[in-house]
Amino acid sequence: MKYKYFLAHLGLVALAAVTILNGPAGAVETTAKQAIIIDYDTGNVLFAKNADETVGPASMTKMMTIYLLFERLKDGRLSLESELPVSEKAWKMGGSKMWVEVGKTAKVEDLIRGIVVQSGNDATIVVAEGLAGTEEAFADEMTTKARALGMENTSFRNASGWPAPDHYTTARDMAILAMATIRDFPDYYHYYAEKEFTYSKIKQPNRNPLLYKNVGADGLKTGHTEESGYGLAGAAIRDGRRIVMVAHGMGSMRERSEQSERLIAWAFREWGQYALYESGETVAQVPVWLGAGETVPVVVRDKLLVSVPRKGRKSMTVKLVHQEAVPAPITRGDEIARLVVSAKGMEDIEVPVYAGADVEQAGFFGHIGAAISYMLRGLSS
Repeated sequence: MKYKYFLAHLGLVALAAVTILNGPAGAVETTAKQAIIIDYDTGNVLFAKNADETVGPASMTKMMTIYLLFERLKDGRLSLESELPVSEKAWKMGGSKMWVEVGKTAKVEDLIRGIVVQSGNDATIVVAEGLAGTEEAFADEMTTKARALGMENTSFRNASGWPAPDHYTTARDMAILAMATIRDFPDYYHYYAEKEFTYSKIKQPNRNPLLYKNVGADGLKTGHTEESGYGLAGAAIRDGRRIVMVAHGMGSMRERSEQSERLIAWAFREWGQYALYESGETVAQVPVWLGAGETVPVVVRDKLLVSVPRKGRKSMTVKLVHQEAVPAPITRGDEIARLVVSAKGMEDIEVPVYAGADVEQAGFFGHIGAAISYMLRGLSS
């Protein structure tokens, strides 16, 4: 039997999604050379500009250093009170510093703040050597973790972001890392919101300009090198809704501050978040071919949310795409259809939906009946 793809207009109740296509290009202007904005709860890309172009991550590299340190805290291999030794290499490291002292030890919690707040290059080497023996071995672990998180265009060669050959990432990959940090470490993420830290009697402010603005920011990390320019991986939350933004390639600290604030404000202002189906809710009944039952329910796996331009809300439609009849046998949980969400000002969003019940193959007489029915439909067409 030939199967056609069937489009069923479901009508709009509210909306939701988990899997998305690329966000619309040109939705907002920015002087950043590379940028991406993502709705954390839906995963929807609200804006992307050269988001897959490789760049030097600079000190945003430290987000991965902290991610691996948080992993050790979460699984119990380290505690906040654990002490790590300070090598001569760490002590001599240039650039921004926490001011650790050679031959002594530093507490893990202080190192977290020294990296997140003070952007201490010396602190990253203490962590790298303490966790993996050498910074080189730790950089390999960083890259391996990047791949596991889905950061396909990232390679790390050190723990600090110091410029090095084959040390690169993309705005999209940094956004993936930011979202993973927020998701995986709710007990430790709060360090990214701290505005200052004093170590060795030296008080330093957090370099993230968003923390000092009224945008709901609570992270994450700035970066700068002469080659890559000024960058920022930021996150902000308003009324329970979180936006993650990465912008790179700006020409000054002031430009970084202004552009980052503007992009986050635009995302909250121009995009709304809508809910469609609850977890496990039935979307529709889909015909079954040669099955013990004539139809099978299709359900959403998780609560579905979607981000849609506020101006496109009224034009939003939801369609169910599936074969004209899904062949039996069908196992509950099989992906058998997709929801397609469309609205003005955005690219279509596709969401997989699943069989909500088992459907066995029809017996002998069921096959005969289906064949006769098929022939009769052919004769009448």
